[in-house]
Amino acid sequence: MLDFQTIAAIAFLVILTIFLYIKRKKLDTKFLIPYFLYFSMYKTTWGLKLMDSVAKKYRRFMIYIGYAGILVGFLGMVLISYGLISNIYVLFTKPEAMPGVGLVLPFKAKGIFFVPFFYWIISIFVIAAVHEFSHGLIARANNLKVKSSGFAFLGLIVPIIPAAFVEPDEKELRKRPHKEQLSVFAAGPFSNIAIAFLFLAIASFILAPIANAIIEPNGVKVSDYVKGKDKTKFPAESAGIKIGEVIQEADNQPVAYVNNLSAILKTKKPNDLIAIKTDKSAYEVKLTKNPENETLAYIGAYLEQSTKIKDNIKANYGEFIPNALIWVYGLFVILVVLNFGIGLFNLVPIGPLYGGRMLQLVLHRIFDKEKGNKYWYYIGMFFLVLIFINIAAGFVK
Repeated sequence: MLDFQTIAAIAFLVILTIFLYIKRKKLDTKFLIPYFLYFSMYKTTWGLKLMDSVAKKYRRFMIYIGYAGILVGFLGMVLISYGLISNIYVLFTKPEAMPGVGLVLPFKAKGIFFVPFFYWIISIFVIAAVHEFSHGLIARANNLKVKSSGFAFLGLIVPIIPAAFVEPDEKELRKRPHKEQLSVFAAGPFSNIAIAFLFLAIASFILAPIANAIIEPNGVKVSDYVKGKDKTKFPAESAGIKIGEVIQEADNQPVAYVNNLSAILKTKKPNDLIAIKTDKSAYEVKLTKNPENETLAYIGAYLEQSTKIKDNIKANYGEFIPNALIWVYGLFVILVVLNFGIGLFNLVPIGPLYGGRMLQLVLHRIFDKEKGNKYWYYIGMFFLVLIFINIAAGFVK
């Protein structure tokens, strides 16, 4: 049976598809794969006056922020490039390793980084608004015309991922000094990374203490199975423990925290039996060798801390307010992860992404334009292959 979040996600996609069909004559659509993979833009003038007003009032400050964005942009480019290369090595040497890049969608499926629908749609809106407004703001601070703003949609037959955009005058932008172009390109990723740290501070110093006062640990949740080579089942799955069950006891010892279970497993050896009691049932699990260290016992499951609202909090405030505060805390955690991740991803040195456009300018400065474009193409193709391998790995693991 579908839960409310999934129903809401399906309803959203249906409404979005109907909207695009009605507005199809006003859309600027570019097909990457004819009638299958496409990118559509719905142009408006929303936000342009606010960009002009803020840029005019704080012009010098915005220009300095743009320069800071260049520095952070190139550092981020190095970081994400190293991450993609090192993750490929890990994927080929450790079969149980997770891909470093994946699709972020409000659906549970293999190869998908699942985010509950309402977290997902709010995060997409915040990420896109901050990202695109920043591009427009830095462009206007450098007296560069912004022609339009609006909504964008990435589609696989039907629209899947909503986004936003601002459209600076590209012909004028190409004539500007490299530092101005770089500051405009870097503005969006820099703003997402910066706001990720802002959300992290709010989550860490305000929301986390509130959440910790509301909840208490009640066991270790099995969030997924680890898959071995040739889809070999590891002990947790073989024993019949279901995803979502909460482990509460191991060898008749209470397990409130993940560390409690880890400590018990460290006393075991491969092929030892361990008695596991969950919130649903009891199991006898035969442990196996840890793929990273064959002398250690291994249960073969992804584990996460499970919590519940404290009884005294529930008695005094009911369930709605505590659950709402915990929900807000979860939203900020997702905002941190997605803003930082998408900000960095935009700095991958691939042609259409801002990291690619920044690298192209640097290569033009170091080499002549023709040779720079040649190197830029090969670098972009290299990282594009790495991304496709990472995404594909998520679907085949």
